[in-house]
Amino acid sequence: MKETAGPGFVLREVPEPSIRDDEVLIQVRRAGVCGTDVHIYEWDDWARGRCRPPFVVGHEFAGDVVQVGALVENVKVGDRVTAEGHIVDGMCLLCRTGNAHVCPHTKIIGVDRDGCFAEYIAMPATNVWHLDANVSYEIGGIHDPMGNAFHTALTHTEIPGATVLVTGCGPIGCFAVGICKAAGASRIIASDVNPKRLELARRMGAHDTVHPSEAATAVERATGGYGVDVVLEMSGVPAAIHQAFALVRVGGRVQMLGIPAKPMEVNFASEVIFKGITIYGVVGRRMYDTWHQMTRFLRSGEFDPTPVITHRFPLEGFDDAIHAIKSGEAGKVVFEIA
Repeated sequence: MKETAGPGFVLREVPEPSIRDDEVLIQVRRAGVCGTDVHIYEWDDWARGRCRPPFVVGHEFAGDVVQVGALVENVKVGDRVTAEGHIVDGMCLLCRTGNAHVCPHTKIIGVDRDGCFAEYIAMPATNVWHLDANVSYEIGGIHDPMGNAFHTALTHTEIPGATVLVTGCGPIGCFAVGICKAAGASRIIASDVNPKRLELARRMGAHDTVHPSEAATAVERATGGYGVDVVLEMSGVPAAIHQAFALVRVGGRVQMLGIPAKPMEVNFASEVIFKGITIYGVVGRRMYDTWHQMTRFLRSGEFDPTPVITHRFPLEGFDDAIHAIKSGEAGKVVFEIA
């Protein structure tokens, strides 16, 4: 739990969640730990401005349905599931025009309401996503960050045969490498300052894994000097964002998931307009296009996110889990709950 407005988490006994008629109760088996959880743990400026303790933390999970509300028809007790953690109103202009992922009324589990770092979580039945029998709870529990990577890599892009630069090889960047490989990219260049993360990117299928200082040379060599077709900017580091604009080809695309810590300057004339590039800002997962993409890729066997998972902890090890992420030596970190 985030019990008070200050650094750290605590482990507490809390009441089992009650469900409404349109909700289900899920016994959590696995839960992914995310950079957002680190922000809440550290109680940084973002967390202070957004979160209102006390609440149960966590927004990535998979488990078993143990109770269903009276109005629920498409989910039953015993189903193996994960869920979309963004709860939207379903009625606004954006929701009704296929853009629920940017609903202005979104409530996020583990941020705006109780989350999944617990034995049970209540979720609207409309947010539940069924897992195939051959998808483990562990992989099911990281559908949320995988979905961010799918959204970044495959929305409005033409990846088959493309040259791709991934800037930032945290877990989501490494997932994106594997997605681009499965989607048929001809060359994938992954850039990061962390050797451990570059090794994970290589295991996920990157052809070139380079320090940012070597990225321009790798791109020139791979593209004959034209620049890559697509950049997936996953870091939020200002230098990487400028590099994304510099190394994408004229008329190319920059897909932006990484969030800068503070405002930054961009020379729109030279970096964007005169290059004729398209920039796409990525928020969450498209509901539910992205979820169907994830299921199809996992079924194909061409995309396996397992190598990105490097650390597993019980809930009691929450301090160790956060420290593993902050150390830079971890890929994806998962809680084993039941």
